[in-house]
Amino acid sequence: MIKLITGKKGTGKTKILIDMINDAVKSTNGSLVCIEKGEAIRRSISYKVRWCDTEQFNISGYDAFYGFLAGMLAGNYDIKEVFVDGIIKICGRDFNEFGAMLEKVDKLTGDDTTVVFSVSADNSELSDNVKKFLD
Repeated sequence: MIKLITGKKGTGKTKILIDMINDAVKSTNGSLVCIEKGEAIRRSISYKVRWCDTEQFNISGYDAFYGFLAGMLAGNYDIKEVFVDGIIKICGRDFNEFGAMLEKVDKLTGDDTTVVFSVSADNSELSDNVKKFLD
């Protein structure tokens, strides 16, 4: 399952994501993962969450991110939720590529794992293949 938190810079997406992560720690039966570029939210989330910095793995582009995520899920069947802060900062502003990756991630995770992305863009900027994942 895919969830998107969208909005322009400064609209509180990261705060919403942090709250979602810390709430999930209390209620999720399984492992949680937070992925970001840098360490902006690392100290704001529970120590129980597996944290990854994409810079440590030289991830750039949506294909590389998908491979990273698929590998992580393949090796860890207990992951129930993945939270990604700033997917545009990690992979770039090509929304068609982002939408194509979302479709692959949706098939990969099915109903077993939820992946939440914060996206620094207004909904009107998003391509149709991304908009279909909006609630």
